Amino acid sequence: MSFAVRVRGAYGTIGGVLSTGALRAHLLAAGLAGPVATAREKSLRNYRLFAARDPRVTLGLDPERPWDERELLRLMADRCGVSGDPGLRTGRDVIDPERTLRALDAFAARLAAAARRRAPVLFGTGHPHRLLGFYATLADAMSSAGCPVLTPAQGRCVDITTRFGVRTHRLAYARGVAVVRERGGAGDGGEAGAHTHSPLPVRVVLGVAAEAGGPLPELVVGDHGWVCGAGQLGIEAMGLADTDDPALFVGEAEGQVAVAVPVDDAVPADYYRPLSRYVLNRACLSQ
Repeated sequence: MSFAVRVRGAYGTIGGVLSTGALRAHLLAAGLAGPVATAREKSLRNYRLFAARDPRVTLGLDPERPWDERELLRLMADRCGVSGDPGLRTGRDVIDPERTLRALDAFAARLAAAARRRAPVLFGTGHPHRLLGFYATLADAMSSAGCPVLTPAQGRCVDITTRFGVRTHRLAYARGVAVVRERGGAGDGGEAGAHTHSPLPVRVVLGVAAEAGGPLPELVVGDHGWVCGAGQLGIEAMGLADTDDPALFVGEAEGQVAVAVPVDDAVPADYYRPLSRYVLNRACLSQ
């Protein structure tokens, strides 16, 4: 099935579900793949921090074996398409759109399998300003397919370390997707939610669900700590990840993460709509 894409200006409205060829073109035009905004320097820094087991970039994952910087660079070249040349230290990172498409197909297959068995699903994002709409569209479709979309621990407090120190956040759900909001804060912790890489929110959510006697999610869909934190606990987990987020790809390589989709995670929110529609079409969940 083929659909049209429409873009007005650099950040115009994008609509419609795309065929594989049209989605490839959209990924490149929107900066979701191809040369992306993520700086090579930032990615290499995060690979170095991950190799040192810095919790800011392990995102709740406890790797089964050591990963040095060169191994991580080779992995990211294989999974994302970034340059594998360790001498390339500056510039913009690159994501191979073919790898993104393959990962989206695998993502859709997992979603379809969960829908067929009407599995309880948890959605959560640390990128609410960009990715909330992507996950909310999937959550709505899964609910329509008969899957319980879980919302445990509403209003619970979570203390998260930020660049400003430890801040207390509250768990909330926006359109079926878990986010955290800084208590009493504004700006980054506003209505949409706060940006976070922490695995603590998913741990709190799963702990509250378990204490209440369930149900527990059979699938967690999200990004950052939502995916790695759940995957580390043995729950099927998958989501989107940028080139500076090696944890999801290490988790995928080691078997803790089911699918990591390489994509720039900080473009305008509207640009993810064709991805959600493509996934639902592939999963036979289009409404």
